[in-house]
Amino acid sequence: MMDVIFIILSVFAIGGALGMVLFHQPVHGALSLILTIIALAGLFALLSASFLFMVQIIVYAGAIITLLIFIIMFLNVKEANLPKEPYKNITLFLGSLALLPLNFLILRAFSKLPLAQQNVLVEGFGDIQPLGMELFEKWLLPFELISVLLLVALIGAVVLGRKEEEV
Repeated sequence: MMDVIFIILSVFAIGGALGMVLFHQPVHGALSLILTIIALAGLFALLSASFLFMVQIIVYAGAIITLLIFIIMFLNVKEANLPKEPYKNITLFLGSLALLPLNFLILRAFSKLPLAQQNVLVEGFGDIQPLGMELFEKWLLPFELISVLLLVALIGAVVLGRKEEEV
């Protein structure tokens, strides 16, 4: 049963990721990103990583994507303002062709994996304390710098997106 749930969540994650790349409207791409994030949260739940599951749902699907959709809607991107993509099909084909060797490498790596192992997860996988210690000991400064960068990007989007007042 767990294999079926894993396959379903994986299909949703891959489908959402493809939607982010293929949809032309930014709102549709953001909604596809939500689908991908929720599917990844389900995969964390399958791994019994309850903290990572909740962080994925609350922080990413809840807060960050809501902020992203707010910015997209605030900027009010119209179809006429989107760039024309005359060679979209050719670019997609060439990009897929360029990534084909990478796909073969991934399939070769998967074929070398052992078929079945029991108790693959380490003791304490997904617990809050080791994750918190790792974040606060080694990743505190990069985490804070990224939050400042996101704040500056949000302020810049609001400044660029507001309408000029007519005098």
